[in-house]
Amino acid sequence: MQTEACVQSRFGIIGGSGLYDVPGLADATWTDLDSPWGAPSDAILTGTLDGVPLAFLPRHGRGHIHSPTTVPYRANIDAMKRLGVTHLVSISACGSFREDMAPGDFVVVDQFIDRTFARDKSFFGTGCVAHVSVAHPVCPDLSAACVAAGRSAGITMHDGGTYLAMEGPQFSTRAESLMYRSWGCDVIGMTNMPEAKLAREAELHYASVAMITDYDSWHPDHGAVDVSNVIATLQGNGTKARDMVMALARSLPQGCAGGCATALTHGIMTSPDRRDPALVAKLDAVAGRVLTPKDPT
Repeated sequence: MQTEACVQSRFGIIGGSGLYDVPGLADATWTDLDSPWGAPSDAILTGTLDGVPLAFLPRHGRGHIHSPTTVPYRANIDAMKRLGVTHLVSISACGSFREDMAPGDFVVVDQFIDRTFARDKSFFGTGCVAHVSVAHPVCPDLSAACVAAGRSAGITMHDGGTYLAMEGPQFSTRAESLMYRSWGCDVIGMTNMPEAKLAREAELHYASVAMITDYDSWHPDHGAVDVSNVIATLQGNGTKARDMVMALARSLPQGCAGGCATALTHGIMTSPDRRDPALVAKLDAVAGRVLTPKDPT
């Protein structure tokens, strides 16, 4: 497969529970940004890390004000795209369905099962319909860079895993936990969907790093999620995540073999003369590459 080139790469981080800032940024500035899809979760922290332009957004907002359901996923992805982010790494807390994926370990997710039901899952709709493939929902090159960066920082990294996205905010019942485990899922969380789908529609290089905090409720020795233990593990995971981000900034991939940046090339289904101008205007950042008329000259 031909590797696509990435021009003027910019590193983006969406931080989940336990990760609300990125210390060590040069010229760090919190910037309020709006989008046609509403306001993102919080102001966005911009600066440079080892000379690499970086934009950081706390998914739940500083102070953790958004639940998994109320996170403004479309606004978050749109805002990152407007800031010029090309490589977006999602960092989030999760539970584990596997004995060998222990609390404190990180999993670089490569597949998802979406069980959410109360969220807007696409930028497109009536007036401009589009379909993109999410058969392989993450960027292989950026994911590999995350694995390498984590290992160089001394973190136990698992290369690949299936993430079950539940609606929340409650944790699983034991019956649900056992069912998801029987499906072959590796970890469970509440925020990577529809985030990953929206990142694909926005033609971003997206990788998901899931930080394990607990064994959900299937484990015979850990019959329920203990929030106090989760918080303690989150604090340690936050430090590890910052170490991984530092290492990743030094090894951000400059190309991609997965076609992330061209996901919409054949995705728009609505004829140009039938497209809703208001919706097309909202899509200027996300889909401008394919919706903006080309100057024939």
